[in-house]
Amino acid sequence: MALLTISGGMGCGADKVARFVADKTKGPLYDDQKLQVEAIKLGLRSQELKGFDEKAPGFFDSLRGYNPELYIDLMESVIYEVSRSGNGIILGHGSQLLLRDFGCALHVLILASEDYRIKQVMANHGLSEKAAEKMIAKSDSERRGFMRFAFKMDLDDMSLYDLVINPEKLGIEGAGRLILEALEVQAVKECSLTALETMERMALLKKVQAALLKEHFGSAQFNVDVPEKGVVHLFGFAVNQEKKSQMIAAVKKVTGVSKVKDEIGILPPGGY
Repeated sequence: MALLTISGGMGCGADKVARFVADKTKGPLYDDQKLQVEAIKLGLRSQELKGFDEKAPGFFDSLRGYNPELYIDLMESVIYEVSRSGNGIILGHGSQLLLRDFGCALHVLILASEDYRIKQVMANHGLSEKAAEKMIAKSDSERRGFMRFAFKMDLDDMSLYDLVINPEKLGIEGAGRLILEALEVQAVKECSLTALETMERMALLKKVQAALLKEHFGSAQFNVDVPEKGVVHLFGFAVNQEKKSQMIAAVKKVTGVSKVKDEIGILPPGGY
């Protein structure tokens, strides 16, 4: 199968549609739980991934004390990493935005009326109508806030999607079968070698950025480029030679890095 992203708000049935497609294609489904597993495989500690979901920075700061930049780099590195095979279904987590420039990825948005969504949440969670309505409104607000913060983009921008489906009319199976038909189009059947190599380099770039942020190097101090597989071009400034060495050492520890091109300058006394 091809690379597929499925997005949708709470109660729309995006998760059920994704599971239907995954069952029929036998392709891997990267939902919230699976993405956490893949992240831990990359060497990211499980405690860093609590609440791995679509929340705006206020949520990070108040509940986890997270660095929002670090959170985004961790998430992006995982999305690019699981996309390297050019095969699979990614559910949410900004995947439609991160992979928007890869023509081999099919991006699907699942939409439904508010009434339908409320009834689904009531049934799935045993909530009253009022509670379900509040949960949906809160979830939608957080998802939109996350997209604006992380990508400076509007979650409701229809140009991000190739296919918009309403399971309220078609049902979960009907929605899934439409996606299966769309996946048969040759243009989205397989990713080119160039696209896969680009995803691999992007995955490494994000892992390196996350590693530096974890070591408390601010993003203003460095820039990272991955011009070719395994090669990291690191440039920026360090306050002294010791910090420069720490920065380079942190990059070398990242899985997949085979060579570091160092263009880190030492700041003179008094700064820039």
